[in-house]
Amino acid sequence: MKKKIAIIGSGISGLAAAAYASKAGHDVHVFEKNSIPGGRARQFKTENGYTFDMGPSWYWMPDIINDFFNDFGYEASDFYQLIALNPQFEMIFADSQLAVPKEYSELKVLFESLEKGAGKKLDAFMKAAQYKYEVGMKEFVQKPCHSWLEFVSPKIAMSAFKLDLLSDFRSYVKKYFSDARLQTLMEFPVIFLGAAPQHIPALYSLMNYGGYALGTWYPMGGFYQLILAMKKIGEQQGVQFHFNQAVEKIVAKDKKVTSIISNETEHFFDAVIASSDYHHTETLLEKNKQNYDENYWKSRTFAPSCLIYYLGFTEQIPNLKHHTLFFENELDDHIDAIYKDKKWPKKPLFYACCPSKTDAGVAPKGHENVFLLMPVATGIEDDEAIREQYFLEMIKRLEKHTGSRHLIDKIDYKKSYCVRDFVQDYNAYQGNAYGLANTLSQTAVLKPSIKNKKLNNLFYTGQLTVPGPGVPPSIISGKIAANEINTII
Repeated sequence: MKKKIAIIGSGISGLAAAAYASKAGHDVHVFEKNSIPGGRARQFKTENGYTFDMGPSWYWMPDIINDFFNDFGYEASDFYQLIALNPQFEMIFADSQLAVPKEYSELKVLFESLEKGAGKKLDAFMKAAQYKYEVGMKEFVQKPCHSWLEFVSPKIAMSAFKLDLLSDFRSYVKKYFSDARLQTLMEFPVIFLGAAPQHIPALYSLMNYGGYALGTWYPMGGFYQLILAMKKIGEQQGVQFHFNQAVEKIVAKDKKVTSIISNETEHFFDAVIASSDYHHTETLLEKNKQNYDENYWKSRTFAPSCLIYYLGFTEQIPNLKHHTLFFENELDDHIDAIYKDKKWPKKPLFYACCPSKTDAGVAPKGHENVFLLMPVATGIEDDEAIREQYFLEMIKRLEKHTGSRHLIDKIDYKKSYCVRDFVQDYNAYQGNAYGLANTLSQTAVLKPSIKNKKLNNLFYTGQLTVPGPGVPPSIISGKIAANEINTII
């Protein structure tokens, strides 16, 4: 039976939920507080010719993303051109640097050059990681996680040992590699999951396979091409989008949501999927209708926020790759600042993205487009003076690596983005950028529920619920939420 469904927020999970719910035959309306779709994956253009993706920049797990398009009879290539990056990225250490090649055979040679026998060990690591990827991403993360009984299947039961759910990622990596640079290289992907490697299940070695083995890609025109494609598919299914519409209240009676109030206007719906920040969504309900109280959220481990600088330079910067990781300082010191001390790091690590190395269209001719990102703790003090302090350090290290001089004098566009901006633009709890950390105690059924426990037609989707943070998981989360709608109608 056709029902009228509201989606709150047009981030990746909201776009996915809208498309799948509309495909199932429902009348779907998306309410977005900002003027364009995408949430954290928005894009903006400057008057002097730069195009900046505001959030995601690593196009990993291309098969999972393509599964979304396949579900609607398309391929990702029907909407945008994907370029395989070579090298995939470069990692800068205090006394050396590593460029991760596109070809796996070359990656093995690199590993062997740094540690005798590491090439064969990489094969063994990736074979196990591929298994986890195929079971984890194709089955494990597809569950709504109402109960552990969902995981009682012969395949998952037989896979339990191989999935390494009870081993920590750091110890797991050390079983394979002794060289500190290789250990850091293999630990790097789990930083996206929002916790220290020693607190992340070894299951997530699947990230290494989804990245290093399947490749690092770039959609020409920027990551926002994915957003535009998802929106177009939604519209083809009949989804209606309402922008500049901040939802102020979710109205419920007895055990059902009856309406939402947006811009002081009431809109009636048969069901609601909230792609907005989970904690914020709960504040739109009466307290006795919320799944979790404030103490619950305070007890959770959140993935980091970040300090971002969007920069335009009047000349091209030599010796800079599309993706560059500046890891000259100790990883653990920065991680401790984020999770243990909850303070700005003394010796930070950071990431530079330079899409104009691949896509000339994102900067004026002869110019360079650079995005600097430094992970920071959620909820910390954020002012312009602190931002500028770290900006100057990042620029200094960028100059040292590239051999460029006086880069500050060559900037013709500069914009910063940090904790308070995540709160303002996305109502992000404590300004988190990446959602809830994928620690063992916050995995699957132990994550915030995808369904409201007191209202039978309110569901949640996105990086604060199952399956977790990241672009492919957010797409999957939207699909799960849309499927859940069908179980109550």
